[in-house]
Amino acid sequence: MTYLALNITFMLSAFVVLNVVMRKSPWRTLGLTLLAMLAATTIFDNVIIGLHIVSYDPTKVSGVLIGVAPIEDFCYTVVAVMLTGVIFNAMTRKRG
Repeated sequence: MTYLALNITFMLSAFVVLNVVMRKSPWRTLGLTLLAMLAATTIFDNVIIGLHIVSYDPTKVSGVLIGVAPIEDFCYTVVAVMLTGVIFNAMTRKRG
């Protein structure tokens, strides 16, 4: 299984959880948070991959790169933002 196939599975699962758990998803907030996190991921992933701190098996990546970071690496950020939003809203929701 490639990294991309694995990551798409987790991204779809997180998206389903987001929409099942939350009737009204805070899409604007999640979108702005996601933009900021993707910018940070772009910078820091390129640094750690460029310095050979982290590497990927070239046979398991799609070959689509942003700098030296494979596109698959950005899926973790997307899932983290979605699930963090769900957890935060679930923990701060007022119970009636």
